Amino acid sequence: MEITYPIGLGNNDTETRKRAEEDYVQFWEEQAKNLHWFERWNKPLEWDPPFAKWFVGGKINASYNTLDVIVAKNPEKKAILWEGENGDKRELTYFQLFEHVCRFANVLKSLGVKKGDRVTIYLPMVPELTVSMLACARIGAIHTVIFSGFSAQSIRDRVDDSKSKVVITADGGFRRGTVVKLKQVIDEAIKDFDFVEHVIVFEHAKIPISYTRRDK
Repeated sequence: MEITYPIGLGNNDTETRKRAEEDYVQFWEEQAKNLHWFERWNKPLEWDPPFAKWFVGGKINASYNTLDVIVAKNPEKKAILWEGENGDKRELTYFQLFEHVCRFANVLKSLGVKKGDRVTIYLPMVPELTVSMLACARIGAIHTVIFSGFSAQSIRDRVDDSKSKVVITADGGFRRGTVVKLKQVIDEAIKDFDFVEHVIVFEHAKIPISYTRRDK
């Protein structure tokens, strides 16, 4: 049986764009009211060129808005429809994604990750990428996602810049018919970074890898 899922086309509404251009502060304040806030903002925009602070004083959680709000209304709604290059397929409902995110958030907390800590995510395009991002957002950790096609030196520069406490990766990934050895690349990139305390490795390509003292 074939099932069709509607996919959003983005902001292609001319009238919406016009309203945003006429008064962008009011426009975004209206959009913000559609989200769940633990504490409402007291000022929509604080503009000190070239810096801008939006929704000053507000408290919000992206993971809560992405998952909990929808789970409360329609837990069986499809959240992820994934098909890998090698033909693997996975589907996750919002409730299933919520469970994965909560479990992984607890894993991060057990490793000492707390609000404000940085986490580098170096994964192929798999559901675990979404899980990792939302888990970080859930506990207030700052995540940086690195494209899985980058070289060890490019990764090294980015991890060094963020001073990430934890790196999340996979044994490998698939691209254009070849296996990319992600774990091998990340090992080379961070080999002398003492500030990286833990490396979490997802099994995806099912290839042999070497483990170090900080691998999980």
